[in-house]
Amino acid sequence: MTAPDTDTTAPGWRRLLPLLILALVALTGWITLGEHLTFETLRTNREVLVGFRDAHMAAAVALFMLAYVLMVALSLPGGTLASLTGGFLFGLFPGVLMNVTAATIGAVIIFSVVRAGLGARMAAQIDAGDGRVKRISDGIRANQVPVLISMRLIPVLPFFVANVIPAFLGVAVVRYAWTTFVGIFPGGLVFTSVGAGLGDVFDRGESPYLGLVFEPQIILPMLGLGALILLPVALRLVRRGGRD
Repeated sequence: MTAPDTDTTAPGWRRLLPLLILALVALTGWITLGEHLTFETLRTNREVLVGFRDAHMAAAVALFMLAYVLMVALSLPGGTLASLTGGFLFGLFPGVLMNVTAATIGAVIIFSVVRAGLGARMAAQIDAGDGRVKRISDGIRANQVPVLISMRLIPVLPFFVANVIPAFLGVAVVRYAWTTFVGIFPGGLVFTSVGAGLGDVFDRGESPYLGLVFEPQIILPMLGLGALILLPVALRLVRRGGRD
């Protein structure tokens, strides 16, 4: 009789089950909720949401943050709408703290599920290689904090991808959580501020300008900050290249 497989790096069906469930729920959510999670839905339900918030503030905060966490954790559409809603209902402060905290918690959940399901095996496969992927992986691991913050700060990678990559590189949960919070805070501040002004936008019968985050006065400082954070990494790589 063959001995049972005790290799903890090999994801059996129990290890993969949460990841498969998450993928199924995400697919179902995109199919069923995509057309409903829109700005027009927020406009239509404006008075109902404001009335509930005014009558039940604690419940409104709890339900909003729970919905935002689940939206991120399940990779559902509507992340931008959620950030706008947080600003609309709760103002710039504490709205931005609620938005960024909820997004971080949701990101930690999906990171943890992916790492538990595939992370150990993927990390082992990367470590066993000796090509470009291995060198990139080693470089990221050696400079985790600046790379993780810049990955969030510079809006190049989709949010889901930025959640998954660190799960394959053995990043610690605590480090992943705080770098995510710090990295998404500037962008979260921008979208929350747009949401905080939605009342006037609604009154004028207009739609919010969501391209604000890509305006030069917004994106250039974010890119500059990301480059500044990565500067020590670049200098180390240059010095190392000079010694080779």
